[in-house]
Order: sequence, then C-alpha cells, then structure tokens
Amino acid sequence: MSEPAKTPSSPEETLTNLVIVAEGAPGSATGAAVAAVPVQAAAPRRGLGSSPVREDAPAKTMGVFPYAADLWAEGLLWGAVARSPFPHARIRSIDTRAALALPGVYAVVTAEDLPPGPDGVSDGAPTGPVVHDRPVLATGVVRHHGEPFAAVAADHPDTARLAAAAIVVDWELLEPLTDPEQSFHAPPLHPDGNLFRHQPVRFGDPDVVGEVVVEGLYRVGRQDPAPLAAEAGLAVPRPDGGVELHVASTDPHGDRDRIAGCLGLEPDRVRLVVSGVPGATTDRDDLGFQAVLALLALRTGHPVKMALTREESFLTHPHRHPALLRYRHHADAEGRLVKVEAQLLLDGGAYADVSSEALAQAAALAAGPYVVPHVFVDAWAVRTNNPPAGRMRGEGAVQAAFAYESQMDRLAAALELDPLEIRRRNVMATGDLLPTGQAVTCPAPVRELLDAVAAEPLPPLPVDQPDAEWLLPEGPGGAGDPGAVRRGIGYAVGLVHMLGIEGTDEVATASVRVTGSQASVICPAVDPGSGFQTLAKQIVQEVLGVEDVYIAAVDTDQPGTGPAARGRQTWVAGGAVERAALMVRHQLLQPLAAKFAMSPELLSIKDGRITSYDGVLGMPVLEALEGKDLWATAQCRPHPTEPLDAETGQGDAFVSLAFCAMRAVVDVDIELGTVRVVDVTVAQDVGRALNPAQIAARIEAGVTQGLGMALMEDLPVEGGYVGGTSFAAYRLPTSLDAPAVRIALLAEERDVVAPFGAKAVGAAPAVVAPAAIAAAVRAATGADISRLPIPADDVAPLH
Repeated sequence: MSEPAKTPSSPEETLTNLVIVAEGAPGSATGAAVAAVPVQAAAPRRGLGSSPVREDAPAKTMGVFPYAADLWAEGLLWGAVARSPFPHARIRSIDTRAALALPGVYAVVTAEDLPPGPDGVSDGAPTGPVVHDRPVLATGVVRHHGEPFAAVAADHPDTARLAAAAIVVDWELLEPLTDPEQSFHAPPLHPDGNLFRHQPVRFGDPDVVGEVVVEGLYRVGRQDPAPLAAEAGLAVPRPDGGVELHVASTDPHGDRDRIAGCLGLEPDRVRLVVSGVPGATTDRDDLGFQAVLALLALRTGHPVKMALTREESFLTHPHRHPALLRYRHHADAEGRLVKVEAQLLLDGGAYADVSSEALAQAAALAAGPYVVPHVFVDAWAVRTNNPPAGRMRGEGAVQAAFAYESQMDRLAAALELDPLEIRRRNVMATGDLLPTGQAVTCPAPVRELLDAVAAEPLPPLPVDQPDAEWLLPEGPGGAGDPGAVRRGIGYAVGLVHMLGIEGTDEVATASVRVTGSQASVICPAVDPGSGFQTLAKQIVQEVLGVEDVYIAAVDTDQPGTGPAARGRQTWVAGGAVERAALMVRHQLLQPLAAKFAMSPELLSIKDGRITSYDGVLGMPVLEALEGKDLWATAQCRPHPTEPLDAETGQGDAFVSLAFCAMRAVVDVDIELGTVRVVDVTVAQDVGRALNPAQIAARIEAGVTQGLGMALMEDLPVEGGYVGGTSFAAYRLPTSLDAPAVRIALLAEERDVVAPFGAKAVGAAPAVVAPAAIAAAVRAATGADISRLPIPADDVAPLH
C-alpha cells in the first residue's frame, strides 16, 4: 500500500514543491492532462540572481495579508468627505449645523479648522508632492469635480456619509476651463496662474531641413491608476497631541513632513506607519486624504478610519497627464534623422502635483532613443479645471514615445523602408548625446534589443490553428466575420530615466545587524509591488551568507529613503542595504583574516561558507558568527544631477537611462473596429537580473498597463465633470485581454554607477507597449492611428 501524500508544512512549501506537467511540455505526452505532482524540492538557491518566492506572496495568495482597510482600533470612528459636485465654483458659505445634529456625529471640519495661511486667513493648508498649491480642504473656490471641502467623523460609516451629504453649501457656479489650449489666455484659475511650466529644448541648428519631412498631431487620453484597493487608512491620536497614521503611503517621510505642515505640528509629532500597499502609482499621492484623516482624529480624540468608495477614488487621486503632441521629423534620403521639431502640451488639471517633472521628462526624451543632430522642442504643462494629473509609470515619457514612434512609422512609409530598418539606422548607443546635451554614459544596447525581438518567431496565424479559441478580436461568439480580420505587426523602442531628476537629492539609509544565525534589516523603503523586501533579503544572503533575514516594518521612526518611484528603491535603498551588509561582512572577516595573516579581501563567502583564496581556511558562516553581534548603518546617494536650463533645455538632468524594444502582433476586425493583442515580444535593458522571475512579472504588468492605455483606458471628463467612476464603466484589461508576453532578451550589461549594475524594470514596458500596439494596428489597417486609446472609428472609419 502506498504511503499517503505528505501535507505541506507551509504555504511556501506548497508553492515550491509542485511541478506542473502541461500539454506539450518536455517529457510529457502531447494532450496529457495537466497534473500537479508533489516532488522532493531541492534546496533553493539564495542571493542575487535567484527567484525566491516573494515574502508576502503566501499571505496575499490566501487573502490574509493586512491592508489599511483591514485595520481596527478600540473606540473607532469613521470618516467621510464632502466633495464638490462642480468642476469650478465659488463657496459663498458652508452650513454644517444639519450634519452636526445627526445622532452619532462627533465632528465636522472645514478649512477653518486648519492652520491659517501666512496672512492669517484660512487658505485650506495647501500642500502637494512638489508644489504646495492643492488645499487639504477647499476654501473660497473649488477647482475640480470631487474636490473636498469638508469632512465628518461619526460612529458608523453610513452615518458619516449621511452627515457629509447633509452639509449645505451656497455655491456660485463659475465657468470651467477644460481645454488646455485655452489656458494660456484664460483668466487665472489660481493665484499661481495657469502655466505650471514651459520647457524648451534647443539642440543644433534650427535652419536645417531634411530631404524628407513628415508631420503628425497626436493625442493621449487620461489613464487612471485604477488600484485594486481604493484608498483607506486609520489615524490614532497620541497622548502628546500628535497623531499616528496607518496608510498605504509610498513616500512615508515626505508625507509625514507635509501632513505635519498642514496640521501646524512639528514632524516628530506625526508618525506614519506604512500599511500594506496594494500596488501603487499616483493613487497614493493624495495627501488631502491623509491630512483629513489625521485632522479628524485630532479633533475627536478618537481613532478614525476612512475607506473611500470606488467613485471617490476615481475623483480624488491624480491620473496620467492627457497630452497633445505636434511633431515634425526631418530625414535624409537614406532614412537617417536630421531634425526633430515638437510641441508638447500636458493637461495638469487643477493642481501642480508633479506636472513640472513630467514635463521635463517629456521634453528631454521627446526625440526618443535615436541619434538626432538637431532637436527643437517646446513643452508646456498647464492648469485647467479637469482632475489633477500626477505620477504614473513613465509619466511624460509614455506620451512622447507614442508620438515619436508614430512619426518613425510615418517616415518609414514616406521612404518606403521597413519600420524595423528605419529604427535600426537611427538608434543611439553608449556615448551618444541626448537633446539636452547629456552624454549617454550607461549601457544603451538599443540595436541589440531591436534585433532580439525581430529574431523571435511570429505566433501562428489563426488559419493554422482552426480549433483554437479567441480567434476573433471580440472573442468566442462574437459578431465578427473572420474574413474581416487582419493581422498586424508593429515595432517600437523607448527609453525612460531612473531616480529623481533635475537636482533631486536621492539618498537612502539602511542598517544591517547580525546576531547569531539571524540578520535583520532596517530600511524604510516602501514595497509597492516591486518586490523590494524580497530583494533586500537576497542582498543580505548574497553578501553575508546568512539565510534567515528579517526585514523590519516601515515607519517614519526610521531614517528616510524617499518615495517608491522610478526604480529608486532597487537602486538607492538596495544600495544602502548592500553597503551596510558589506560593512558587517568586513567586521566578520577582519579577525579571521588577521588570524591567518591575510587581507579580508582574500576571503570569500559563498553557499554559507567562508573560504580563503588558497583553500587554507574553510568554515561555515554561522560558526564564524557564533556569539557575535555585528551591525552597521550606511547610506547610498547617487551622483548629483542638475536642472534643465530654462531657455535651452541643456543640462545633465538624469542619473541613468533604461531602454526597451517591443514587437506587438494584433488581430483587427476592420468592420467592427475591434482589436485583440495576440502576442508581445519584449527585449529590455536591465543591467543585471537580480530576480528574474520578478523581472518577468514586472514586464508583464507593464505590457498589460500599456495595452490598457492603447486600447481601452480613458477616464471620461466632459465639461470638467468626471464620468465612468466605476470598474463597470472604466474599461480595464483583464486576464482575457492580456496577450502572451515573451521575453526575447534581458540585456545584462551592467551600469557601473548603479549598485549591482541593475536598472529599473517596471516603467520601460509600460512606456513602449502603447506605441508598439498602435504600430501593429496601423500595419494591419493602414489607418492613421494618432489617438490613444485607439477609437474603433479610427480602426474602421468606413463602418
């Protein structure tokens, strides 16, 4: 009788002890059923270059991971926010008496409850991630639909919402400004004016003209970050008059300082504890939500919890910048670029947020990863009464990439060249100059990436697999005619910057301590889905050979590491962890080396053992650590950058760059205008693959987000009023829309200025995918694809 199957002792064992035998897999019979077979798992390889299961994967998989919406406290009250039903209106008065009269209501706060401005008059305590112009609670004027003007704390969430709805406001409606092109000449919507920034780029000779000239006008819609979990948090008042916030912040120290300023408190009176971040981009930048939560807790003396509805989430957090882009490309008869001229206009919405940074990226990267001797760009970011725009993957770069890659397709058509070939003739390499005059000193294997995606075999045509599902763009049972389906293949390349730009002081601090057999890491770097906690553990395992590594929870009692954006946690925070671990390593090896009269550099740690170069010394790391308590603290600060010149756009604004190439294959129904992305092949410049499985997941996520931007995601705003504020109305790609994503190449030419030589991963595929998909639709239909998301009318204009 056979022995019963062993029950896994942990979720990790469940995840690692199964081998999936699928149809057509090596060693399996074709057509065999998919089966899960328990096997004896070999000891997993540790350290950099391996792909361990993420630390939070089991808890998230089983639904027990604690998010901010799951928090609870004794004596809990619930918060709710009253929001403007208009995109532009003057507040004549606010009457809170009816709200306060409701049973169970503890407090109603308005801008009058916040510290006054410098002139002693209530100004709503304006704040923001870069420019402080967005009031926590509106006073005097509301500038976008959904802007908060009051908040309520009550003993039940329904009571709080009823009280918020009972607040009476005397409104004077104002004409909203919704067209960014009109903002230049319209009356100012804010004391700071309507222009957030104008950034020109002047590079080369403006009088040069190419033998072939193509022009294009492009529009990019308003993509929402659409987090799976809406914003939520808990604020707890402290005995010292301060407050403790439990929120899904991606920049805890920056948020703490800004919230303290809004509340008139010293920063050490505000403690921010990062609760589980359910994936994040700009949706976690709404400081008004956090500051209001803290204000209600301070006013009531009770813990206050707030969880936004999906509609509120759409209304309150920033979105991707809609853009209007005019381009003119000049080339010689051989297809080599001579000059690029561009005008870029970003709609920043009602408040500045990060529009200045997004604009700088769009302007500096406006010519793409190409060698262009003459570049002339004018870029503007302006204020409107539309919803605020903010930080999303590749902000600024993704809008520009769609435009310059569309121009390369136009140029190829005008010269009767293959779209792949015209890109090959113009791609940049290490040593070339950006239009800002900055030299590309990092690895730039753009030609290699293009060749890699082009060399991959194409997916089979539907006629070659007649029994397969999803042949038609609209899926099984669709109304389309197979005879109307056309296949298209499109190519695109793009580049993104890493870390902060234009003089941002990027610095992170980390501490590593080893006691006996366990190492601990204190580094308050938020993991918004990038897998930083797993990476930090891998770093310590690699450097010290200690398997048991504990990563401390993130709060503002620890030194800051900056926001979790643009791959900076891998570079800056990961670099700090590595440096601290290397210092501990030196403390460990120095006595051993002295004992054998050799330098510590002649000792190595690998596979949990310390060995000398000559083999004389060999012992387990844990034996060397026995009875020791070693620790070190270190910082990582990349080399400085500088602002772009306000008149010429010249300057070394970026720490480093990353590149990506893609080939998209689509099926298009030219009668219905429907599109199915069949396959996306990716080659990406990663510097060094620290965790290959995590890199693959990040690339797939970026491709899917780019697909949404290309084909379906556009938050409707009419006359300043936001519509589609639900997942039933706002179209998002699902697993049924996600294409097969093949990684042709992870180029591992290390960036010498980066810790481990690694580059950011998540933004580049999100930047390139929309352009590649648009190119494929263009190839399938011959249509002038110049808008994102691509409307059905542009695909099938005659139907």
